[in-house]
Amino acid sequence: MLISDINELQNADFLSGVTILVDKPLEWTSFDVVNKIRFTLRKKLGVKKIKVGHAGTLDPLATGLLIISIGKDTKLINTYQDMDKEYSGSMILGATTQSFDSEFEPDNYFPTEHINDDLLGKIRRKFIGIIEQVPPKYSAVKIEGKSAYKLARKGIDFEIKKRQVEIFEFEFLKVEIPEIEFRVKCQKGTYIRSLVNDFGKELNSGAYLSSLRRIGIGNFKIEMAFDLNTLIEKLSKN
Repeated sequence: MLISDINELQNADFLSGVTILVDKPLEWTSFDVVNKIRFTLRKKLGVKKIKVGHAGTLDPLATGLLIISIGKDTKLINTYQDMDKEYSGSMILGATTQSFDSEFEPDNYFPTEHINDDLLGKIRRKFIGIIEQVPPKYSAVKIEGKSAYKLARKGIDFEIKKRQVEIFEFEFLKVEIPEIEFRVKCQKGTYIRSLVNDFGKELNSGAYLSSLRRIGIGNFKIEMAFDLNTLIEKLSKN
């Protein structure tokens, strides 16, 4: 059962099944959010265990929509994960980083003088439809059972296979080179960091993701989500 009114949480039957939408804060992991809600509910309900899960990981440097399923609603997580995703974000042209985002400082720089509106539009259109991409090495993709980012941080060399994903919409909201603000609607499993990195290559330059916000999952929108601090405060009340 989806709860969209925060006042309904007081009388909700969490064990029978509740789904809530949360706006994940910057620098929190998706599991941080799940663990915080689980701890708060265990204390509120006086139980030792309660199932809490999320449908679709967001990187710590990303913010936005998380679907949190509680109790018997955790059976719906796979359904939510299969839904299309929508993001808004910004990229910086003319440089790349190891992680394809702002976690690391730029390690390579490239010219941007040749980039104009015509070129940007031409390359942008190439990324709409079914494309191939390689997930970042600093990601949660599993390599022989281990997370890629853990191997990358240890300096272990490995390869990640290409995968096909579909980009339904890719538009620019504001262009002030070297920064571009954009919106993307895409298939599940799409890495926006990889999309940005590949976009930079196609420009004969470079690019990295400077900010990312998930604004939609299927028909669920960020406007429907609870602020995490407000949610925890509400759940903490008897």
